[in-house]
Amino acid sequence: MNPHTDVHPPLPPRCGIVPPHLLDRLARSDDPVLAAPARRTLERDAAQRTRRHLVARATPAQPLPPRPAAEPAPRRAVYDAQNREELPGRRVRSEGEGPVRDASANRAYAALGATFALYLSAYGRDSIDGSGLPLDATVHYGEQYANAFWDGGRMVFGDGDGEVFRDFTLAVDVIGHELTHGVTQYTANLHYSGQSGALNESVSDVFGALIKQYEREETAADADWLIGAELFTDRVQGRALRSMKEPGTAYDDDVLGKDPQPGHMDDFVHTTDDNGGVHINSGIPNRAFQRFAVTLGGRAWERAGQVWYDTLTSGSLSPDADFADFAAATLAAAREQHGPGEVTKALSQAWTDVGVPVSG
Repeated sequence: MNPHTDVHPPLPPRCGIVPPHLLDRLARSDDPVLAAPARRTLERDAAQRTRRHLVARATPAQPLPPRPAAEPAPRRAVYDAQNREELPGRRVRSEGEGPVRDASANRAYAALGATFALYLSAYGRDSIDGSGLPLDATVHYGEQYANAFWDGGRMVFGDGDGEVFRDFTLAVDVIGHELTHGVTQYTANLHYSGQSGALNESVSDVFGALIKQYEREETAADADWLIGAELFTDRVQGRALRSMKEPGTAYDDDVLGKDPQPGHMDDFVHTTDDNGGVHINSGIPNRAFQRFAVTLGGRAWERAGQVWYDTLTSGSLSPDADFADFAAATLAAAREQHGPGEVTKALSQAWTDVGVPVSG
């Protein structure tokens, strides 16, 4: 890719970390302290989607900014929305500058760096687009905004409502998850609906988890395999937004309900909500990756992560790939890297364990 001439791909759907079914539950609560922030968050999310679609139709694609003629290095900028909804906000920290007084800005800056480091060191990828794309983030978006999202060009973080959700910059895997939507945008560009949308969400969970493990220097066996473990307040009966190891067990709360994620195709959820259940059915490929990584042992971002990365960037995936298509593509990548031995057998078994058909 030539960063001087290539243009941005089409804007993807706006991808938020909090599943809409959680916000819907909160919005229907009898407690206005819980319901009001959730309703505002849902309204802002809908408005952002509308604005982005209008901009995408009205604005031609622009050339990417040129990459400096130097070794790959992050180019980070963090902005403060000051609890308003205008983006990007006021710039508060740029690449190479020291910490500022705002802890949220510092956490966002560090997590952008952790994401850049994992992709470069493990996979030789220079930023989200592979060509040194600047990494921008905005903190303190909106008032009690209970979400974080990738909008096609930047990370945006709310402060949470303080009742159910805490500051969204607290979870490095959430930041890695959202930035990986950008990687998918520039590679397989998986359609954000049905099984391809669930794969889009799952790939982000996989690399979000790997970024956290890389930062903590954890092995697959030592990792918690939780997504967003830092986000819930103490009043919530739950460990995280999702569990890759045990989908369906992340939370069981009087207000939020029970985690609906399945871990096997027998329990696949057929729904028209959430773009066809993209945040729900992603538990199935999530569990397949976790089982694959733990069976192989060692550092999950190495052999297991390399298979997923090679699959995502291979060019072999259709944008509307389903779980079986993705499983077949991962097996092809594993065979190319490792032959028919231990790695490929472990991968085939992992997909079998979650009920996704494999051949060969």
